[in-house]
Amino acid sequence: FVAGEGPVLSVYRLKPRPKGCASLSVLHHYRIHGIRPRRWEPNVCDLAVFGGKAVRLVRFRVEDGEHLRLEVLGPLMELQDWALDVRWLSGGKQPLLCVALAHNSALLLDVTKGNAVVQRSCLEGCLLYSSLLLVHESWVDTVIVGGTVFNQLVLWKPGGGDKSGNPENKAQIERRLLGHTGVIFSISYLQEKGYLASASDDRSVRVWGVGTLGGPEGKCGDLNPVCLRILYGHQARVFSVRLSLGNIFSAGEDGTCLVWDWAGSGKVVRTLKGHRAGGVRALTVSEGEDARWVATGGADGGVRLWRVEGNEKKDTSWSQCKPVVCTDKGIVYQYSVGKWEVVWNGTPEFQSYCVMEMITITVKESTTKVDLCAVGNLSGCLQIFPMSNPQSGILLTCGSGKIHSLIWQKEKERAYLLASAAEGRVYRWCVETKFSETCSLALSITALPSFLLPSCAKRWLTAAVRLQRRSREVLWVCGDRRGSLLLFQERENSKQRKGDGDDEEGGPEGEGKGKLENEGSKEVHDLLLHPLSCLFGVHGKQGVTSVHEYQGLFYSTGRDGCRILILEPEKEEGREARFVIVGFHAVHFVVWDPVRQERLLAVPCGGGHRSWSLWPSHKGIWLGYGALVFIKQGAVLASQPPGEAMGWDGKTGKAGGTGLKDGVHGRGIGCVCRLGRITDFGNGNQANHWELVVTGGEDTSLSVLAVHPFSGNIKVLSVITDHISSIRTVTAIVRPEGGSESQSKPLSALLVSAGGRAQIQVYRLLIVWDGQRRAPSCQVIQVASHRLDKEWERRRNRHKMVKMDPETRLFSVNEAKGQIDLLWETFYHQRCVLSVATCSLEDDKGNRYKLLFSAATDGKIAVWNLTDSLSSSTDNLSSAATSPVPCLNVPAHQSGINSLAVWAEKMGQQQGSCLVTVASGGDDGQLTVSTIGVQHSEGGKIGSQVGFSQISESQPLLQKQLPCPDRLQIHLHSQCHIPLAHAAPLTALKVLRPDLLVSTSSDQRVCLWKVCSNSISHYGALCSHVADAAGLAVWESEEGNQKVKIGFESEQENAGRLKRDKETTDEKSGKEPVEVESETGDPVSKTTGEKEETGTSPRNQPENHCVGKPASAVKPETGLRERWALVCGQGFQLLRVKNPEMDAEKNGEKGKLDERIKVTLQEK
Repeated sequence: FVAGEGPVLSVYRLKPRPKGCASLSVLHHYRIHGIRPRRWEPNVCDLAVFGGKAVRLVRFRVEDGEHLRLEVLGPLMELQDWALDVRWLSGGKQPLLCVALAHNSALLLDVTKGNAVVQRSCLEGCLLYSSLLLVHESWVDTVIVGGTVFNQLVLWKPGGGDKSGNPENKAQIERRLLGHTGVIFSISYLQEKGYLASASDDRSVRVWGVGTLGGPEGKCGDLNPVCLRILYGHQARVFSVRLSLGNIFSAGEDGTCLVWDWAGSGKVVRTLKGHRAGGVRALTVSEGEDARWVATGGADGGVRLWRVEGNEKKDTSWSQCKPVVCTDKGIVYQYSVGKWEVVWNGTPEFQSYCVMEMITITVKESTTKVDLCAVGNLSGCLQIFPMSNPQSGILLTCGSGKIHSLIWQKEKERAYLLASAAEGRVYRWCVETKFSETCSLALSITALPSFLLPSCAKRWLTAAVRLQRRSREVLWVCGDRRGSLLLFQERENSKQRKGDGDDEEGGPEGEGKGKLENEGSKEVHDLLLHPLSCLFGVHGKQGVTSVHEYQGLFYSTGRDGCRILILEPEKEEGREARFVIVGFHAVHFVVWDPVRQERLLAVPCGGGHRSWSLWPSHKGIWLGYGALVFIKQGAVLASQPPGEAMGWDGKTGKAGGTGLKDGVHGRGIGCVCRLGRITDFGNGNQANHWELVVTGGEDTSLSVLAVHPFSGNIKVLSVITDHISSIRTVTAIVRPEGGSESQSKPLSALLVSAGGRAQIQVYRLLIVWDGQRRAPSCQVIQVASHRLDKEWERRRNRHKMVKMDPETRLFSVNEAKGQIDLLWETFYHQRCVLSVATCSLEDDKGNRYKLLFSAATDGKIAVWNLTDSLSSSTDNLSSAATSPVPCLNVPAHQSGINSLAVWAEKMGQQQGSCLVTVASGGDDGQLTVSTIGVQHSEGGKIGSQVGFSQISESQPLLQKQLPCPDRLQIHLHSQCHIPLAHAAPLTALKVLRPDLLVSTSSDQRVCLWKVCSNSISHYGALCSHVADAAGLAVWESEEGNQKVKIGFESEQENAGRLKRDKETTDEKSGKEPVEVESETGDPVSKTTGEKEETGTSPRNQPENHCVGKPASAVKPETGLRERWALVCGQGFQLLRVKNPEMDAEKNGEKGKLDERIKVTLQEK
């Protein structure tokens, strides 16, 4: 399977399991719009890749039957118009390409020479939105179907037609198809049937009967083509359509791919939905003997694969499903063969009120399965019976009051039944089934000690789960109607201890068994177990709806949402599970995927507060299809008739398909933060590195991603959706949990995100390498959140004349208490503050100095000394500190400043001073570097800087009493500008090392800048295919076959080496600067125990040495430092900034990849 994203061509292997194998950047700054294969010989396939105004040939080779390789076959051929479709001509030995162009013309391209052999235009030279080339052996046989800007389909022959009376040699239109009311985005033709399909902006798909098109002599089909069907099913524009025998596949802006049975009813038979917001942009269908594959590419950057038919086994168990209901008359019915049958008729005590629950268990010492039903009533009576033989049921008693709820828990060949009765008592039994000597089914019931719930208004259980621990302890985690979570503990096979009803150490499970409840069982029920722990009202007042346990993590859901708790008795680290959320949203019953942020199933049923059951009912992975049985207005309804077999051709389809590449954000990405690196040492000495990043977007979600730099693989570890508006910025404090010497410990990060509606969210991330899945795994814990309350809203109302929020606020995050405290706020700028940055300094006496830099829409940078404010705030966090006044105001731009990058360095041998460099980029496209001198008032020497440590040190700084140092003297030392650094507003700026800056803009360039003491010089530029670039992360890393010390490398450790390498550079006067580790502008902290490493500086290299390379084209075998830049906007792209040390060995490959030619018409 071959796919294109931006200029990168990727190859995936589908069998035995889908995985990415190779990728190569082939179109430079053009985006790939199409791939056309041509078979040449076994294990080799030539591909024509086109997009924008470029075409390139790529060879795909299978080596040794296993290894896949991509290589370019020639230069990039640049056309004079946009290419809409490309096809290989099958006749002749010389490889020729037919190219359909955007202004209703076509050319014949000689790919060996890079020349256009012939070019011809249509007499109607309008703009096309789509085009389809139908080719045979020669240019004369070619037919073009174009979708015009005037909502029409036109057919014409570029190699034929009457040329008389046409001095410009333009081709006449042969056929014209009318009917669409919007522009046409995609065209597909089925030769076997003579059908043509078109997808349009008007949300429709139209099927036309056109007859035979193309082939020998270039037939143009029927003289009067007719529209056979008009298919409406998409909720937005339809971007792509594909025809196959019996089905139509269409994909659109609504994010769905619809499968139509156009040969039969003409209705949608299956909906494929696995992409996030943004729509499905690419669609392809593959016909095969054993299966048909459908692949979709979305605006979220994801690629998904479905298998829609073939030898895939269908699940027919739904057709055998027999729903069971209990009426207010105390009668249990079962639906079978199209009618209801009476299974059990209760006594008068079971009329007017009863509760019922069912479970399926295996008969003891047998493989037979049996359905057990339990029915309780108002008087405390409980009837248990098998559905196949209700006469063998047993009547139990649960006191004299109402039975509020029944809960079954299954474990191997037995089941546990919990009945919540009056006064908060929960009766329990262990139920087993076995065959008697006469081969009849018999029940064996064991009474267990009862649970006693805490006193509250709604004192009954709504969910429970039984956990068997390694220490042979049995835990019960229960949820009640009050919203509390309760923990009960008991030990198996211990002797029962008789006692009164107040015995807190009531013994566990009893040993006496009997078919009917007897005196012994009553004594067992009198033993009460009190909860060992209680989280009162953790799910509010509406109750707990379910509880589950998975690998040491406990999941509970309620009407207020979903929570994850870690069970303390289990010491091993838990791995968060992939799960779906089932519940009601408005009038729909919904199955929701929280990672992909999509509905897997939606059934209109009228909303909650009704009895319902979801099939398949077994726990585990969501199969992708299902049916809901529910009660509405006294009637039993099903979302799909039980008599029909529900297989892969069901209407819901297998949810999500197979993910070849995970989607990230369906809308624009506004910010990115690199957490560090995680390393897998599972393949011997070869280390497998994954970069960990967090992105925030306009879709209000945060995505925790693991990116493999050399293969381009992306794994979505977690998606956080607590923001209510777009996310504007994100940063993190990262440290390896338990030290940096062991890779077995998780990587811990305190993540802070902020966005619209003045909302701040703080999370604790724990990232660990999962050895079973051979991939990173992430656990997310919410720490605190903040939004403007009513008091702050009233304060803001004092400034009604200002229609924006000009305030600068300083907060303190207390992770232990889970809260965010406001320290101070100020209205100094009186304008929108667009960016902030911090710098931390430390003198030889251990005094720390905090500087804050804030930039607003007036183009000025304010410098604040926060040292006194932070020192005074440690005395009393409850009272806000006095708002400071800026020490310096630096004019830097003519308009708003979008990004700041700050770093500090010593000022030679001068006593008590250092220089802080502030780089800024603004809406005026200018890059400004301001150098600020910092002098201690007493002349004491200020030692080496700590780095940008506001966030990383803010928490320990507030918890530790700091000396209150004297005030600093801050002045502007020097300033230099690059007026037109970018052709558009500069949106992001990062520090790769103290003398090298990286900037990006919406002009789709990533520029590198050399920074000296009094000047800035352009060092190189990379082209990115990401539109509207808004976020940037840069770093340096070491690759190669050398020994790696740690399994996790945090961003602080990476930037800590930057500081030590910089000090080494300063000590080596008269020598070339050393290569230093990168820094992204995030907080840093000191690290020790690592060797300093040196390299060759690119300072004296020519400017063109900084070039972008595709990640896959670089093999991690050089042992040199790699520089990376991650650009985010409408999508994201990982760029490799080439090292000058690798120029000599890579010049040949670089020249081959960068070679390009202009396609011109060959002169006759």
